[in-house]
Amino acid sequence: MAEVSKTQKVLVVGAGPVGALAALYAANRGDDVHVYELRADLRDPSTTPLNFTRSINLALSERGINSIRNAKSGELLEEIITETIPMHARMIHGRRKDGELYQESQAYDANGRYIQAVDRASLNKRLLDALEKLPNVTLHFNHKLTGADFNKKTAWFEQQRHAKTDHAQNPSQNDALWHDQKRTAEISVTFDLIIGADGAHSATRYHLMKFARLDYQQEYIDTLWCEFQIAPRPSDSSFAIDPNHLHIWPGGSLMFIAIPSLDRSFTCTLFAPASHFSSVSENPEQKLVKFFHKNFPGVCPELISTSDLQKQFRENPHLPLISIKCKPYHYKSSVVILGDAAHAMVPFYGQGMNAGLEDVRVLFDILDKHGVYDSETPDPAARDHTREAALDEYTSQRAPDAGAINDLALQNYEEMRSSVQSPLYKVRKWMEETVTIYLPSLGWRTQYTRVSFENQPYSEVGKAVKRQGRILIGVVGLSLLGVANPPIPQPPNAPTPKTITIQQRITELEGTLAEISRAVSLLELSEKQHERFISELETDCENVTVRVTALMEKMRGVVEEESATGAW
Repeated sequence: MAEVSKTQKVLVVGAGPVGALAALYAANRGDDVHVYELRADLRDPSTTPLNFTRSINLALSERGINSIRNAKSGELLEEIITETIPMHARMIHGRRKDGELYQESQAYDANGRYIQAVDRASLNKRLLDALEKLPNVTLHFNHKLTGADFNKKTAWFEQQRHAKTDHAQNPSQNDALWHDQKRTAEISVTFDLIIGADGAHSATRYHLMKFARLDYQQEYIDTLWCEFQIAPRPSDSSFAIDPNHLHIWPGGSLMFIAIPSLDRSFTCTLFAPASHFSSVSENPEQKLVKFFHKNFPGVCPELISTSDLQKQFRENPHLPLISIKCKPYHYKSSVVILGDAAHAMVPFYGQGMNAGLEDVRVLFDILDKHGVYDSETPDPAARDHTREAALDEYTSQRAPDAGAINDLALQNYEEMRSSVQSPLYKVRKWMEETVTIYLPSLGWRTQYTRVSFENQPYSEVGKAVKRQGRILIGVVGLSLLGVANPPIPQPPNAPTPKTITIQQRITELEGTLAEISRAVSLLELSEKQHERFISELETDCENVTVRVTALMEKMRGVVEEESATGAW
C-alpha cells in the first residue's frame, strides 16, 4: 500500500504581492506549492508595463509590513524596506485668495510613525525571488485558469504562447486576440487547496461561484483615474518636491496626488468624475492646462510641462475604480480567495495591498490555530476536515474586517479631496493628537493611526473611533458650557486663588475625560441591556406562539374526533 503523503499540494492562482506572499507562507510550512500566473514572468521588464510599473503607486504600512515579517523568510523584509521611501505626512497644496501658492504639511501620526512608498514591481520581484529559492515551489507563468471542480479537487489551465497585454482594470480589451492565438492543450492539475489571489476580475472567484452560495456586490464609483509623472529636476536630477510627503492637491469633487519613486520622479494620479474627463477630452489642447491651473495650482507648468501634461493625458488610459464585496471566501476545504479577489477597494486609504497581505497572515494564523500543519493530523480526511473548519473561521472573521476597510476607503476619498482643508477637520485632528500625546493612558488614537500603524481588526476601528467621537462631543459640550457660564466675579478683598500648574490642568482634564468615558461606557451598556431585553422579549413571544399553536392543534384534533363520533 502506498504511503499517504503528509504534504499538502497548494495551488496559488496569481503571482502578485498577495499571491506570492501566500505561496511563501505555505512553502515555509512544508507544502508542495505551485504558483500559476496568467501573465509572463512579472520580473521581466517587458512584462512590467502591463500594470505593475506605474499603476496607482503603493503605500506599505504596518499591516503589510507585519505580514511580510511573519513570513519568516530571512532578510526579505529588510530587503524590501531598503527600497522604499518614508512618507511622514501629507503635503496639501493650494492657492490663497490673493493668488499666492501655499503648501501645508499634515503629519500622519502624533508619535512620528510613517508609511512607506513602494514600487510594486520591486516588491513583486523580491517576493518572487524569495519563492524561486525554495525547493518546494514551482512557478508557472502564462497559465490561465479555465476551470475547477472543487469537489474533485481538480483544476484546468491553458498555457498561453504569448503574454497578455491588457490592463488589470480593463482586462477584456484583448480577449478576441487572446482566444485567436494558437494555444497548447489544456492541462489538469489535482490539489488539496487552491488559494485565489488573482485580482478584482478573479477567475478563481468566478469558478467558486459555481459551488458556493456566494453573495456578490460590485460597484464602480463615479470617478476615473489617469496617471502622470513628475520628472526629477533637470539641473541636478533631484526630487522636484519634498520626497517624504504624499502630495495632495484637493479639489472638492476631484483630486491630484503625487507619490515619490526611487528614481526621484513622482508617480501622480488624477482622480475626477467621468464628466470632467469627458469634458476635457473633447478638446484637451484648449481645456487641459486650464483645468489643471484652476483645480491643481502649481502642477503645470511648474512641475509638469504643458507638452508632457498633454502627452500623458492623451496616451495614458482613463480607468475606472471598482469596489467589490463578497461572502463566503471559501468552499469546504478546497478553495479560498484573498486580496482583491475577495474585497477589491478604491485606493484612497492606501490599504488595498496591505489588507491583502494581512489576509495571508490571518489565514495562516487560523490554519495554524486549527492544527492543519500539526504532525498529529497526517491523515488526508482528518486534515481536510480540520482545514474546512479553519476556512469557515477565516470567512467569519475576515469578511467583516474587509467590509469595514472597503467602506473606510470610500469615506477617506471625501477626506483627501476636501476635508483636509476644513478648519473643523484640522481642529478635531489637533484635539485627538493632543490627547494621544498628553494622555496616553486613555489609549486614544486617530482613525488613520489605528488603520495604518496598528493591527487592530478593521471592524473594531470604526467602533473605537465612533466612541472617541462621542467623548469629544462631551468635552466640547463641557467647554462651551464653561464659556456660556463664566465664573462669578469676586469682590476686591476676596482671597487670591491658588496658582494651578499645567500638570494639574492636565490631571483635571484627564479626570474629566475619564468621567465622560465612563458615562459613554454606561450608555453603551444601557444600549446592550436594551438590546438584550428586546431579544428576551422576542424569545418569550416565540415561546408563547409555539405553545398557543400546539394548543390550537390539540383543540383541532379534539374537534375533529368529536365531529367524527357525532359528539360535537
